[in-house]
Amino acid sequence: MLYDFKIQKTLSPKQKPDPEALKFGRMFTDHMFIMEYSTENDWHDGRIVPYGPIPLDPAAASLHYSQQNFEGLKAYNTPDGRILLFRPYKNAARVNTTNERMCIPQLPEDLFVGAIKALVSLDRDWIPDKPGTSLYIRPFIIADDAFLGVHPAEHFKFIIILSPVGPYYDTPGGGLQPTSILVEDEYIRAAPGGTGAAKVGGNYAGSLKAQQKAKDLGCDQVMWLDAIEHSFVEEIGTSNAFFVIDDEVITPPLLGTILPGVTRDSVIALLQKWGVKVSERKIRIEDVAKAIEDGSLTEIFATGTAAVISPVGKLVIKDKSLVIRNGQVGELAQRMYDTLSGIQTGTAPDNMGWTVEV
Repeated sequence: MLYDFKIQKTLSPKQKPDPEALKFGRMFTDHMFIMEYSTENDWHDGRIVPYGPIPLDPAAASLHYSQQNFEGLKAYNTPDGRILLFRPYKNAARVNTTNERMCIPQLPEDLFVGAIKALVSLDRDWIPDKPGTSLYIRPFIIADDAFLGVHPAEHFKFIIILSPVGPYYDTPGGGLQPTSILVEDEYIRAAPGGTGAAKVGGNYAGSLKAQQKAKDLGCDQVMWLDAIEHSFVEEIGTSNAFFVIDDEVITPPLLGTILPGVTRDSVIALLQKWGVKVSERKIRIEDVAKAIEDGSLTEIFATGTAAVISPVGKLVIKDKSLVIRNGQVGELAQRMYDTLSGIQTGTAPDNMGWTVEV
């Protein structure tokens, strides 16, 4: 379905940032998309307007009860002048999974993708060309009913903003570089029956204390363990986790406490295509540590939209530091990064049918 959105262009275009000095998520483009929902009119009044503050009642439900969600994906320039999105319909489907959990009305997938295409097309000059850069797309939904009381809202805003970004991890020299990870055994990210499989802000706010703890100890991120036994690995920071042990790649299963990542799904599909044994099963941190020490574990990497592939060079478990591959990038992580980045940027053939042209 084609959607006809109203467009109000800015009268004061911003200066484009230096592509050599891009930080992640610090600058935003000239325009944004806004659409309303009400129980009487469904989703309506979709429009692109100049980027700016959003009028919001102080009693808005999203401010008090966190009824909201968000997504993240990217747009890329290709050498032949096209603009590509990577698997946007997977993000659209995940929006509605989150909506179901958060009592937010369903959003048509074609509407979600169509709004992104319209906004990216208008602000296409903001997509950076430097290798390792892209245009980050942040769609989100907030409840903006004005009330105090714990019950689902009846009015929502669907908004999309865009940000030209560099690499997620600001590492010296750029490129793919291993991170150090603190295994978190005090705080948890999610519990069974909670919102771990939904992409909601509260999950991330609750993670900040552990992330701060990791930074204080000289680590880049945390490795989350399960809420009950504090033994089974779940995620790495805001990303899904993969372990290469002997001839098998292991990633924790989607049992309601782990976000079903689009990159995670893509990595599994590529591994299967390459004939690599990949298993979605539980793995204890004790077994990970043992495999590092006896040499059967050869790689750990995290997957996510922001960083794509993030190799792990060191795990810190309590007072013990375990180094993986002498702190070097693993062969499988590098091959996966090169393949995914190539598909996303159009520098490699998309044999998976994953990219969507704007």
